[in-house]
Amino acid sequence: MVRLDDQVTIVTDAARQPSPAEQGARALVPAEPAARGIRHSILAVAAGALRPGRGLAFSAFWLLIIAILVVPILLFLAVAFSPALLDQGPQWFTLSAFQQALNGQLLTAFINSTVIGVVTAVVGTAVAFWLAWVVQRTDLPGRRLWTGVVFALLLTPSYLIALGWMRLLEPNGVLQLLGVTATWPRDVMYGPVGIVVVLTVKGIPFAYLAISNALRGLGHEFEDAVRVHGGGPVARIRVVVALLSPGVWAALAIVFAESISDFGVASTLANDSHFLVATYSLYMAVDSFPVQFPVASAISWVLLVLIVLALIAQSRALRGRSFRVLSGRSRPARLEHVGPLRGAGLLLALVVFLAIALGVPAFGAVSASLIDGLGSLAGSHHWDFSNYRRVLTSPSLGHPLMYSAWLAAVTATVAIVLAVVCARMLATSGAKLSGRLLDFVLLAAVALPGIVFAAGYIFAYNLPFWGTLHVQLYGTTTLLAIAYLATALPSTTRVLMGTMSQVQESMIEASRVHGRTSGRAWLSIVIPLIARPLLSAWLLTYAATLLELPVSQLLSPAGKEPISVGIETALSKYDYGGGTAMQVLAIAFALIVVCVGFGAFRLFAPAGWRRIGRASR
Repeated sequence: MVRLDDQVTIVTDAARQPSPAEQGARALVPAEPAARGIRHSILAVAAGALRPGRGLAFSAFWLLIIAILVVPILLFLAVAFSPALLDQGPQWFTLSAFQQALNGQLLTAFINSTVIGVVTAVVGTAVAFWLAWVVQRTDLPGRRLWTGVVFALLLTPSYLIALGWMRLLEPNGVLQLLGVTATWPRDVMYGPVGIVVVLTVKGIPFAYLAISNALRGLGHEFEDAVRVHGGGPVARIRVVVALLSPGVWAALAIVFAESISDFGVASTLANDSHFLVATYSLYMAVDSFPVQFPVASAISWVLLVLIVLALIAQSRALRGRSFRVLSGRSRPARLEHVGPLRGAGLLLALVVFLAIALGVPAFGAVSASLIDGLGSLAGSHHWDFSNYRRVLTSPSLGHPLMYSAWLAAVTATVAIVLAVVCARMLATSGAKLSGRLLDFVLLAAVALPGIVFAAGYIFAYNLPFWGTLHVQLYGTTTLLAIAYLATALPSTTRVLMGTMSQVQESMIEASRVHGRTSGRAWLSIVIPLIARPLLSAWLLTYAATLLELPVSQLLSPAGKEPISVGIETALSKYDYGGGTAMQVLAIAFALIVVCVGFGAFRLFAPAGWRRIGRASR
């Protein structure tokens, strides 16, 4: 009997050595490029004719992409110019919504968001550059552990970091109950400085990934050339920064876009400090009565314009310059030795970074969850586990976690299936019209803030048109799950894009030549090759969906609250202990799922699956 983990080796050998029948078939076709193109075209037409369901599946796939990604956003953005088109006003063409969006408090919100985005992008990119240099270019002991810290920050939502700081510094908060005066730190954090700190912390992982990937490909010969010509450390850094300009500018654009589109900090720290930002203004336009869809659409347009301007600035800064530093003569980078004194300074700086990024918020959240009656002015406060008992026994506090866990599992599973299809289409037909169109749609969806997605779904699926079809999606769990899928699909596809591009068609073709059906070829060849990346993408999507805020805030059905909305509801009722206990349990639950997922793969996956992609000594 042939084991499943040995099938990859068998089919790979078959791919390297074509069968006699396959060699004979190839001998009948000329080897010229034109003949090869004709051959592939004939085979493609024959395959489509032999599989009539493929055309129907292709059409259904595109209908799904249009329904969840294109139509809601286009309809929502169109209402800013033509309210009458969708029964939102008498005008067929007007700019009055933009006049409202660019006046008064809304204009102040845009100015605040822009300034916060620029400052956050510069500070976050600088810190990420320093962190990437320490991890990849020095021999500091334990430096690899900080990559794990970066990924922990990547998985932690911004609103949870902000809530950790707030529980620590607020009046009658943790520090005050411990007898520590927190007036000055509270005045600093409850304002633009605190917002910049939290958004910078959230932007550092994105900037780190962009810069570290570019830094890995930069050899040491450029720094040697600077040293030969008498340059010091400052000159070396200037040369390295110039050569890493694509990664640096990408980091600046990404952090700026993430900062101005963030809703977590806007709905927590910025709202409590009465600091106006654009994303919360959009939320208030949709959450008001009557709903101001044209104004919300105009705000979304301005946010998109700001993101496009950041991308244009990135493109113009790099235009006409060459950054091709990889070649056959590239020398591997050398680790820079740090002495005891400098090493102690770097470790201290890293510890301070860890404390600001995760330590202080985690301490604020965990300590607040252990205080009974936190936030109340009267009565005594006890340190115990009563808040956790209430969360685990009260339906109003415990059910949101189970509801979100179920939705996250469904969303991650469906997103993985569709992402594999999308990534495969981009990898095999990227140059075709369908591949280019799909790539454009996914890229545009990545650039859209989550709050815009949620507002688009509210508008598109609450139109009277659906009533005439007797379809009721608005206010249901189904629509919430579809919106989760729409926000998760673009990023999940990008995660799997590299893996699917590495899968060679010859292995699948060889398996088909040896009698396997298309489904069995995928199960026996492709799935073992991409099993580990699939698991990682599933867990990443699961954790992000479990703690997602903007879509949950706007689309949660009546009587059913996701965990993020449940936390906000508890906090709005001044149940700070119960809300923070829910927050800690949600994060712990996400970490447990991640650990169980990877642990189950190590224990139960076939040995061949585990060996793929593993480096050998």
